[in-house]
Amino acid sequence: MNKGTPEEVTLRYSKRGMTLLKEYLQKDYCKMAAEKLLQAPKGNVLITTGFYVAGYAETDGPIGTLAVAKALEGLGYHGIVITDKYCEGFFELKNISVEYVAIDADQSVYEEILEKYRPVYMISIERCGHNLENEYANMRGDSITGQTACIDTLFELAAEKKIPTIGVGDGGNEIGMGNVRQVILEKLELNPCVVTVDDLIIATTSNWGAYALAAYMAKLSGRPVFITYEEIEEYMAQIVALGCVDGVTKQRKMGTDGFSMEIEKEIITSLKEAIA
Repeated sequence: MNKGTPEEVTLRYSKRGMTLLKEYLQKDYCKMAAEKLLQAPKGNVLITTGFYVAGYAETDGPIGTLAVAKALEGLGYHGIVITDKYCEGFFELKNISVEYVAIDADQSVYEEILEKYRPVYMISIERCGHNLENEYANMRGDSITGQTACIDTLFELAAEKKIPTIGVGDGGNEIGMGNVRQVILEKLELNPCVVTVDDLIIATTSNWGAYALAAYMAKLSGRPVFITYEEIEEYMAQIVALGCVDGVTKQRKMGTDGFSMEIEKEIITSLKEAIA
């Protein structure tokens, strides 16, 4: 198989129109996001994830978050996950700092979070953002507003406070997809998230987009901070044991968005080759 760029690797097997959105982004959108991130002063980086599916958080998001948090720590930053109750226990497994937000938390809670951590950067990895109707909806168009904390508020506040942001998504309803919302409305016939970010990363699954960001962080820094497949496999098993489900099949099983662990391994191997 072609080695390809990390951007090309993460769009393999695309079925949700992300290859179409690629035409509206810079060619090396992932590399650009990593370059800007690595120019930030060392400090706290807030990372949000956790997408509600059938009573649980899905496997897409938390594993990419682990990859990015691990890379950040290796480069002298401190990653702090902001999420809600459906990811409870996931990040403590890997000693990643985490703060849980109540589903009905109001804007003052998010203002306090920014005041408390004073982040140098913020990253969203597969986190639902509100659409034009101020609803949170899954890929089927069903409302998950009652199961989703309004963590996208952090990203709207970040824009006002000039805190740089990255959003990673794979469908159109995630934080950051507001950057291409008109294209999604016209070409993908989905009610998109309207929340924007400074740099949008698209991928077939958001985990893969996060892996590509971490891979570029390793390449650009020259430091061995890229996650291994073995670490991913171990962590996947641990969070599935806690109730995490595949976002497509809704089953508690190893895999992401209907893709097997063999495909996950292929993506990691190809990303390693791409940055070698």
